[in-house]
Amino acid sequence: MSVLVASDLDRTLIYSAAALGLDMPDAEAPRLLCVETYEGRPLSYMTETAAGLLAELVRTSVFVPTTTRTVEQYRRIRLPGPASRFAICANGGQLLVNGEPDADWHQRVRTALGDQCAPLEEVRAHLSATADPAWLLKERVAEELFAYLVVERELLPQGYVKELTQWAEPRGWTVSLQGRKIYAVPKPLTKSAAVAEIRNRTGADEVLAAGDSLLDTDLLLAADRAWRPGHGELADAGWTAPRVTVVEETGVAAGEAIVRALGERSSVTWARARSQVIRAVSRGRD
Repeated sequence: MSVLVASDLDRTLIYSAAALGLDMPDAEAPRLLCVETYEGRPLSYMTETAAGLLAELVRTSVFVPTTTRTVEQYRRIRLPGPASRFAICANGGQLLVNGEPDADWHQRVRTALGDQCAPLEEVRAHLSATADPAWLLKERVAEELFAYLVVERELLPQGYVKELTQWAEPRGWTVSLQGRKIYAVPKPLTKSAAVAEIRNRTGADEVLAAGDSLLDTDLLLAADRAWRPGHGELADAGWTAPRVTVVEETGVAAGEAIVRALGERSSVTWARARSQVIRAVSRGRD
């Protein structure tokens, strides 16, 4: 029996300095490990304890980093333990196998998007027309699949995300606010579809998942068991579902709690499968 663990990264397993949530004296704060740098600057962290737990999780499961980041942005991250055979980027639009994009999967995704939702150009034009330079920092397109804005969160008008959501919904797009980024993503572009593809390829018996944002809901619902942190977009909405566990911790402490829970479940399943193999071999000798 094998376990596939698909986990979101930013604000689920890894955290920027602004998202750490360490409101405690330095003497009590956990030791941190930097897992991402860019142009020589440290960007993302996890606790050293979480790093050790993750290294063990990679050993007992098919661990699949699952992110909305582009392939280029994902490659800046160096998670502990052996490199994962599979990774999911661009919210399911890119499936990496041994570090390289699967061209066939990417083409299948692009074909599906063309049939089911408004074109990216229409959404980009709307974002450009409605974003105010007073709070807009950057406009970006990811992998020619979806668009996002980087904003000054404190200056963002309270109703902007709601209005954008109402505009995008009938056009087949989802809007998600994560930290300083507002994502506009086609509804058919999902992490769960890419995870299902990997499950088919590996024959995994159980899927575990973790995530914190609206763009993770399909992933959490599709898993056999899932976890979300006590912070983030889903926490703000009070979202939960059957088979989804909410950890009490927030910030980088939540990341540690989640990887511990994933590891405990994976280890139990792995140990059970190993015991079954040993018993089968023993019966074969008798």
